[in-house]
Amino acid sequence: MRYIGIIDYHMGNLHSVYKAVEKVEGKAIIISCPEDLVKVSALILPGVGSFDLAMQKLHQLNFVQPLKEWMIEGLPLLGICLGLQVLFEKSEEGKQKGLNILQGEVIKIHSQSVPNIPHMGWNKLKINQNNSFLYSSNFTDKWVYFVHSYHVRPKMVDLESSFIHYGKLKIVSSIHYKNVVGMQFHPEKSGKTGLAILKQFLIQYNCL
Repeated sequence: MRYIGIIDYHMGNLHSVYKAVEKVEGKAIIISCPEDLVKVSALILPGVGSFDLAMQKLHQLNFVQPLKEWMIEGLPLLGICLGLQVLFEKSEEGKQKGLNILQGEVIKIHSQSVPNIPHMGWNKLKINQNNSFLYSSNFTDKWVYFVHSYHVRPKMVDLESSFIHYGKLKIVSSIHYKNVVGMQFHPEKSGKTGLAILKQFLIQYNCL
């Protein structure tokens, strides 16, 4: 049995993610300290809240260096919402440095470009066919659920796995780089489509 670890750093709805993994027939365990990483084959980094507080918690719990080493070792990592954002170098939301696993930054959604902030609700995925584990399963134009006021801007557009249109703004909705996948949307809150996307990630990295 290959276990999927969900990192508990007091910044995410662990229960929803845990139940979602179970629904797609994965075996999840909660990871509360770096020493437990040896028990799992893949990691999920969820997250809801502020960038600075998330990084402070990751530092306090000594997860920062182990997460970087996890990526270097080529092990699968999924960041969800804030868990995606902290993978980057920095954020306009705060002063803390990100994990710097991915090059780029997190920027604020500006009110003149969109109907409302935060962006809260359902939106349709547009898939980057050149870089997407989502493309093979035809998730284009599928609806997924978002709650966020900031979005990622990768330095390399090749990282972009999918995007959405929100008002006048094009927002990167997921990234894929080697063993790292990130989703700005919440697969655990996106109904059957979200579960199918989560399952596709686990299948992609032989975790089911």
